[in-house]
Amino acid sequence: MPFEAKLADGQILKKIVDSIKDLVTDVNIDATPTGLSLQAMDSSHVALVNLQLSMDGFEKYKADRPLTLGLSITNLAKVMKLVNANDSITLKCEDEPTFITIVCQNAKQDRTTSFNLNLITLDSEHLGIPETSYTSEITMNSNEFAKLCKELYSLSETVTFEISSAYVKFAVDGEVGSGSIMIRTSNEEVDENVKAEDAVTLSFALRYLNLFNKAYSLSNSVKISMAADTPLVVEFEVE
Repeated sequence: MPFEAKLADGQILKKIVDSIKDLVTDVNIDATPTGLSLQAMDSSHVALVNLQLSMDGFEKYKADRPLTLGLSITNLAKVMKLVNANDSITLKCEDEPTFITIVCQNAKQDRTTSFNLNLITLDSEHLGIPETSYTSEITMNSNEFAKLCKELYSLSETVTFEISSAYVKFAVDGEVGSGSIMIRTSNEEVDENVKAEDAVTLSFALRYLNLFNKAYSLSNSVKISMAADTPLVVEFEVE
């Protein structure tokens, strides 16, 4: 096989697909000798998904040459429903492939599930993400951040972030009323290593943040980076 990649914990891929399926529909996955990557924008061109999976995270990884695999995330999500706890997942395909083979193996139950998912042809668009120096960065518990955004969405469509060296504040102002949640950076939910060259205050749509936060199960922490007149970056490190 020119391309083969095995994840010992198949739930990782399942969680990744679940976290992006409501943001993007069709994507190109680039398989290179160093790992897998994906870049895609939502239909409104508001949010960008940028995924990097290094070959080091795989139990087995082989890519003889760079391949671009066009996939329907919607259909991939349906296949991922076949993945059970303790399953490993192997992705493989031939040279000039028309489909990708997904094999789920469960040693405990002595069960193997195999499915050939048809590939699709998409215009390959690699977006140049400019190197940006973020003046404010904070790392906090990913579950806590997801819970907070979900609760605030019932009160307002937007949230205003304010990050300083002493605290991070989330403020809303909607039809119900206005209010804020302020977390001191000494709080255990917040990483002590807070970067705040200048206090930055920016507003964002909570609907998108809630979509991003579907990835919270991939990591115990989330890194939030901001700078004036710059898109917000929400980063989950796959554990």
